[in-house]
Amino acid sequence: MKIHTSTIKLGSLLQQFFTERLMQQRHASPCTIAAYRDCFRLLLVFAELRLSKRPANMILQDLSPNFVLEFLDHLEKERYNSIRSRNARFAAIRAFLHYAAAKEPSVLAITQSVLAIPMKRFERPLVGFFSREQVQAILDAPDPDTWSGRRDRVMFSTLYNTGARVSELIHLRIADVSLESSPAVHILGKGRKERHVPLWSSTAKQIKRWLKEGKPRGPEQPLFPNRKNGSLTRTSVAERLQLAVQKAATNYPELSHRRISPHLFRHSVAMHLLQAGVDITVIALWLGHESTATTHMYVEADLAMKERALKSLQAPQSRSTRYRPRDPVLQFLQGL
Repeated sequence: MKIHTSTIKLGSLLQQFFTERLMQQRHASPCTIAAYRDCFRLLLVFAELRLSKRPANMILQDLSPNFVLEFLDHLEKERYNSIRSRNARFAAIRAFLHYAAAKEPSVLAITQSVLAIPMKRFERPLVGFFSREQVQAILDAPDPDTWSGRRDRVMFSTLYNTGARVSELIHLRIADVSLESSPAVHILGKGRKERHVPLWSSTAKQIKRWLKEGKPRGPEQPLFPNRKNGSLTRTSVAERLQLAVQKAATNYPELSHRRISPHLFRHSVAMHLLQAGVDITVIALWLGHESTATTHMYVEADLAMKERALKSLQAPQSRSTRYRPRDPVLQFLQGL
């Protein structure tokens, strides 16, 4: 019996996508599942308002190209998502539609029409980073006379030392840190990739002092807990950093005019390693990049390195001539 597209419930297929494709077949990380979950929650809430349909009553045919484009436009204009975030949401929808097409061939026409929508192009800004002096000012900003201040000092030092992502930092356990002869931290990164990052002796000493403070904690406890010994959230880390930056801005006023996030520590250690002459492949391993092509963006952002390269090469002697098209059509094109 032929299955009509209109009879395929979106909800049941969506549940299969999460449990069968993401969890069982791909063994996706919790972060990936959470990102896809958030995308479809936003999509279903938008659909309920726009289509006046409860999520349980939606069918796959409701995901028309026009509707998907309206949703993506809603993300940008009403939720103020960046183009990068908009594309990430769209990537989740595309992954689901690829699965739906394989599961239900009858919906191939619908899925192909949505998959034909291109990702939106955007300009990639140069990487932002702190100077060495700004990093030191931020690390010194938290109050050493309070428990949260002492935690923030060692937490930000670890963040800068390791170049960890915030999601990696908040999931660090005490067992992930080795403080023996060669201090290092074990990080479970993006896509379940693991890496060991060495710790500077100063960072290792800070962590040792931190672990001796307060009540004894087991190896599975968070390395940087909240007041209730639970894990910090991304938002709470960002808020604590904002407080430290506000204090550091008294000596470095330019910090108050910048958009600050914990990810800037990751960019900063990469830039400082590059400026210190560390090979780009080592930096890629340090940060957990799958390809050095990703790490190459730090070379592009380092203006001082470009200036040194420019000084080492003598400019060629040449006379400049101006192109003057004679043909009227070429003149028109030249004037565009």
